[in-house]
Amino acid sequence: MSVSDDLVPILKKLRLSGILQTFDLRTEEAVDADLSHSEFLFRLCFDEVERRESRQLDLRMRRASFDGLKRLEDFEWAFNPQIPKAKIIDLATCNFVGRKANVVLTGPAGVGKSHIAQALGERA
Repeated sequence: MSVSDDLVPILKKLRLSGILQTFDLRTEEAVDADLSHSEFLFRLCFDEVERRESRQLDLRMRRASFDGLKRLEDFEWAFNPQIPKAKIIDLATCNFVGRKANVVLTGPAGVGKSHIAQALGERA
């Protein structure tokens, strides 16, 4: 039984099984690059954090029930020149999230409110 085989039940018990996905790669990398123990551990933990954040983002995107990928870069601004492009671009910075402010998009049907709302939601 190798060291990694001994780690499997422990990592699963600690709910760190994502480390197992990159363990062999990171071990080989540590040997090749002569990494310190702390750097090796940091990279393993970083991989686990990245994996968890990615899973959380995927879950939030599924719960949002967005209709495909909508981006502001793909929005046809010339379609309706009355849309305040500068305000929308400012909203795209997502500063409103940190301020816990609401954003309301109003207007008649077919002017791009849903596209803009979804693009902002994906950015946020």
